[in-house]
Amino acid sequence: MKAYPAAIRSVLVRTDGDGQRVDVYLAHRFPRFSRSQIKRMIKLGEILRPTGAVKPSSTLMAGEELWINSPELAPPGPPPPLPTVIHEDERLLVVSKPSGMLAHPAGLTFTYGLVGIARAARPDHVVDLAHRLDRETSGINVLTKDKAANGFLKAAFREKTPQKLYKAIVLGSPDFEETTIEGPIGHAIGSSIRIRRGVNPEGLAAATVVRVLRRMGDLTLVSAQPRSGRTHQIRVHLEALGLPILGDKMYGQPDEVFLHYLDHGEGEMIRKATGFPRHALHASQLIIPHPDGGEITLEAPLYEDMQAILDGGRPTWPPSSLAEHP
Repeated sequence: MKAYPAAIRSVLVRTDGDGQRVDVYLAHRFPRFSRSQIKRMIKLGEILRPTGAVKPSSTLMAGEELWINSPELAPPGPPPPLPTVIHEDERLLVVSKPSGMLAHPAGLTFTYGLVGIARAARPDHVVDLAHRLDRETSGINVLTKDKAANGFLKAAFREKTPQKLYKAIVLGSPDFEETTIEGPIGHAIGSSIRIRRGVNPEGLAAATVVRVLRRMGDLTLVSAQPRSGRTHQIRVHLEALGLPILGDKMYGQPDEVFLHYLDHGEGEMIRKATGFPRHALHASQLIIPHPDGGEITLEAPLYEDMQAILDGGRPTWPPSSLAEHP
């Protein structure tokens, strides 16, 4: 297997690509490029398999990987550095992912992802993600360095074996020191946003333990320990408690905020509505089984942006209601 090139874009073949020609699949995957343009990239050696060259007519298998280093589909510059390593051994690579970094590149526009950065940094290993964090969530992200370890840990995460603890800065001051919220999670009732979740009696059972760690006037640092693994669970449950996470563009906001963000990006209205550049959620502790036996406890300190608030600063953007800033 070749060393992972620094500026590569890794594309995983989806199930709809099984049995398709390379040029046909990539022309559908990236519709702004024609088959002839894709063929040109292949002939220039800008599209290949990890094992070597590929032909336009080569047949793909679902789940396999293609490497793209075309200037039109991947950046010419170097990737960001590997995030801070908090644990590494022969089988695991655990980092503290910064907010804003994707776990895996997605979409039509190239963005460096953690998995590609880690593969470039550890070219002698078969590096892959064991789980993922949301783009804006910072903190502990586990990668594996061989296929057997990856299969072992992915199965553990599916079975909810790892014990997770998050820290969040929320808006408001709760009337409790510790509580357990049990609310089934499904599609948010009344929301027009397809991916938005909410407490819904027809949803899947979910429970989260929330503890107050520090009160800071109209902001509170809390820990959140999910006892289930539903999509957006912590953000949903904190919103249901009346404690939306500082900076969240979807939860604790009317739909119009997130829809405006999708259409116009991070403008003044979004800044005033959310109060912080990202949702202030951090994966601070994780206990996982090790592929070689036993358990390991992983911890990652808060990133500077959240720590600055605890140190007496205020959010970069002052929170304000959407109604005041239409």
